Amino acid sequence: MSDRITAAETLVAAPPAAGPPHVDAGDAGYSKDLKSRHINMIAIGGAIGTGLFLGAGGRLAGAGPSLAIAYAVCGVFAFFVVRALGELVLYRPSSGAFVSYAREFMGEKGAFAAGWLYFLNWATTAVADITAAATYAHFWGMFSDIPQWILALIALAVVLTANLISVKYFGEMEFWFAIIKVGALVAFMLIGIFLVVTQHPVDGHTPGFSTITDSGGIFPVGMLPMLLVIQGVVFAYASVELCGVAAGETKSPEKIMPKAINSIMWRVGLFYVGSVVLLALLLPYTSYSGDQSPFVTVMDKLGIPGAAGVMNLVVLTAALSSLNSGLYSTGRILRSMALSGSAPKFTGRMNKGQVPYGGILLTAGFGVLGVGLNYVMPGEAFEIVLNFASIGILGTWGMIMLCSLLFWHRSRDGRVTRPSYQLPWAPYTQIVTLAFLATVVFLMWWGGGVGRTTVMCLPLIAAALVGGWFVVRRRVNDLAQEREDA
Repeated sequence: MSDRITAAETLVAAPPAAGPPHVDAGDAGYSKDLKSRHINMIAIGGAIGTGLFLGAGGRLAGAGPSLAIAYAVCGVFAFFVVRALGELVLYRPSSGAFVSYAREFMGEKGAFAAGWLYFLNWATTAVADITAAATYAHFWGMFSDIPQWILALIALAVVLTANLISVKYFGEMEFWFAIIKVGALVAFMLIGIFLVVTQHPVDGHTPGFSTITDSGGIFPVGMLPMLLVIQGVVFAYASVELCGVAAGETKSPEKIMPKAINSIMWRVGLFYVGSVVLLALLLPYTSYSGDQSPFVTVMDKLGIPGAAGVMNLVVLTAALSSLNSGLYSTGRILRSMALSGSAPKFTGRMNKGQVPYGGILLTAGFGVLGVGLNYVMPGEAFEIVLNFASIGILGTWGMIMLCSLLFWHRSRDGRVTRPSYQLPWAPYTQIVTLAFLATVVFLMWWGGGVGRTTVMCLPLIAAALVGGWFVVRRRVNDLAQEREDA
């Protein structure tokens, strides 16, 4: 039997020799209010976030123009991850996403690990986002005297309130957030290309390849710094899997998802790699810093009245968008886990707007801890949470690829049928991607500093997962037995 059939047939046909398709209790109760334009713009928004708008400044200063190479390499693997998730989504759409697939292919232990690693990702990313939002706000004089932790708290409160209304409002917010981000990046790139073509001076420098060659070339400080910033670059792609979570709340995922996922690749090339190349052509890499968005730096140097302020407003929007996405996705993932017994019961609760508010509030609670971190150490808050978020991201991506690999093996045995939309070159793609993720962890350790400290915390994270499993396993088994007896 061929393992290639149409996506539509996959969604209606039961896997051969496997009985009824896997059913996840966490998928029930949601509205299907996300439309094609929402999913497409969520995919774009997931590929353009805080990691580019704020993180690129410090990484460009540290690695030079070679940062574009790091973005390109990580972008390829990010595409493999989201393509693997897309295949699983077309096999069986689920708001629990990879947690639901881990439950099907790896059992409850796998779902428990996948879910809490994802929570680690977004709980720490939420801290990074509110930290970034507070940093951006300090650009304007009216906010310069307000402590960073107060601004971070305001950002969290605003986005949390909006996220609790309904998925329709979330989709609309992300749609317009993405429109603003894409529009601003396109405008910046058009301005940048114009400056390079016309050789218009920027802060006394003539844009062009001479800006790179006169500043030490593509690798001005060697190749090692480029390798060491890869873990930060991975953080920039942290939201690409979001469209897979959102697929559970749309009516026609088999039509919408392939188009949205396939477009991620060219968006990565255009917005990430293209933006960094332009930034390197416009100003020497030493002109950038981690304290300010590189896009704001360029606009500031151009001296156009109000231009830097407008761009700063855009990057503030990007931070709030990322925070909004994190609260949305963890709410759905935690509900899937709660209904299987591997997360606190209250995270499975939904409000009248069919929003899993319990999980959203739990993530927001960790955001409040981030407000405290901004109070205690405002200068280091972003870098600290960035590293822990990267561990969560690497763990999440690793679980997605493991699920994809197990799915491929089951398809070879005839127990499931792969949809026509597939991850290419399986199983080699999964294996190479897993090896890349392991390499990133090694580079984090090798680079020393906060990265090494983060990697040294891995045994503690593993111990917490093992201990947590022993706490919940009886409830998980009891609920599983109840489902079997029903």
